[in-house]
Amino acid sequence: MPSLTLPRSAVAAPPQASAARGPLFCRLLAFSRIPRDAWDRLLAASPQATPFARWSFHRAWWDAYGSTAHEQYLVCQPADDDEIRAVVPLMHRHEAEPQDEITATILRRHVALRGTQVAGEAKAVFFGASYHADYATVLCARDDAPAAADALAETLAGPADTGHGSQPWDVVDLRRLRAADPVLPALHSAFDRLAPRENWQVIREPEDVCPVITVTDGDWDGYLGTLDKKARHEIRRKLRRAQAAGELSVSIAAPTPEAVDGFIELHTRRFGDEGLFPPTEGGARSRRFVHRLAELEAAEPDGGLLRVAQVRCGERMIFATLAFDDGRTCYLYNAGMDPDAADLSPGVTGTALYLRDRIEAGRRRFDFLRGGEEYKYEWGAQDEAIERLLVVRGARQ
Repeated sequence: MPSLTLPRSAVAAPPQASAARGPLFCRLLAFSRIPRDAWDRLLAASPQATPFARWSFHRAWWDAYGSTAHEQYLVCQPADDDEIRAVVPLMHRHEAEPQDEITATILRRHVALRGTQVAGEAKAVFFGASYHADYATVLCARDDAPAAADALAETLAGPADTGHGSQPWDVVDLRRLRAADPVLPALHSAFDRLAPRENWQVIREPEDVCPVITVTDGDWDGYLGTLDKKARHEIRRKLRRAQAAGELSVSIAAPTPEAVDGFIELHTRRFGDEGLFPPTEGGARSRRFVHRLAELEAAEPDGGLLRVAQVRCGERMIFATLAFDDGRTCYLYNAGMDPDAADLSPGVTGTALYLRDRIEAGRRRFDFLRGGEEYKYEWGAQDEAIERLLVVRGARQ
């Protein structure tokens, strides 16, 4: 689609009530000042929260990428109560910045934005930390989603906040929303409600897919039985060939600095300059982010969800993957493999051993995250959609 022309204007308006529990009001609050107990309480209450909504993920993102955007986090509260009922993690920047091309990593470009195109110079409001997150949401209980969405829409209809510059936004570009998230229709309705008054255009469209394996039979053989005959045969054949070369083993542990470095080394050996860690500023930021995330997750009271899986053939590590594991779902964030072990099919062998281990540990969902790469479907993954909600100022005719 052609780029949209985006005139700039701002209209202030008072909040309105839309939820049975009464209206909420938004106020800006720096990410570092949001109480952790409130964040964690709302995370637990959010029906579609994922590891990408954890405080540790946001903290690590800002520590690594903070120079690329300006935070704009909001908390939602009743007028007569200090209780935080919602956290809306936002940031703003231009849709495209001059340094983006220099600092981008090639591996992420397969998930380039589809759908409505926005001019690079447009000032855009995004979900906070969402550039490197595969899912995003507003942290709130299901019953509070409509009121939080109304409060957000009214806040964004107001004048530009002088603490974040005098330029009003041109677009609100909310990505990574799961199709099943009740926050999505709540936001859509709230922005639609104000669109005639504010002269907004509101667009809801598909953004990408996340292929997901759902295991219904409780063991490895039962899972393999759900695959088509060719895929099942190839997995078993490649496992037998690798086993003939040496004993196969998998270890899954907390992301120590040494384990993270091992993952980065294998990822870089496999993907080189086209991976996440090229010898560029973008690669350096990726390293900082992954190590900082691992550090913060390991320090979490629950022990963290981030894990490094290492697969060996004999003493040789041939595969490593970085994944979140919440006890039911494993989110496969990224992987690396030894290109010199091509005869062992390290990608298939490593993925098979990881899946088998986690299925036996009771995991029932394996989320390959954004991108419809062919290999994901060879494991029986089915698409789950993520959507984009785009609000354009002054675009209605």
